[in-house]
Amino acid sequence: MTNRPNILVVCGRNKKRSRTAEHIFKNDNRFSIRSAGLSPRSDRKISENDLNWSNLVFVMESGQRAKIWGLYRHLELPTIEVLNIPDEYEFIDEELVETLTDIINYTLKKVYKI
Repeated sequence: MTNRPNILVVCGRNKKRSRTAEHIFKNDNRFSIRSAGLSPRSDRKISENDLNWSNLVFVMESGQRAKIWGLYRHLELPTIEVLNIPDEYEFIDEELVETLTDIINYTLKKVYKI
């Protein structure tokens, strides 16, 4: 695929869930990935540039999607998929890695046929 989609993964503070997703997919040739958090205390806070860059956004909880819609309603937002992954995992937790891998791969097959 010459035109790889850009995927943004968002969680609360970009410490555990979204950083894990970026870590496990950072060398995947099917797409580019970056992660960000919604909290002002995030290691890497979401920005307009992130949203303009991305073709698809994954959030962990539906409230996070609503927050992005509210904060960035002036932008033409990409599709935002809710993964429904609660904040109960540590960075690179084995179960979190498995869950993220399964859900993200499933969605990419469905949306991008990759």
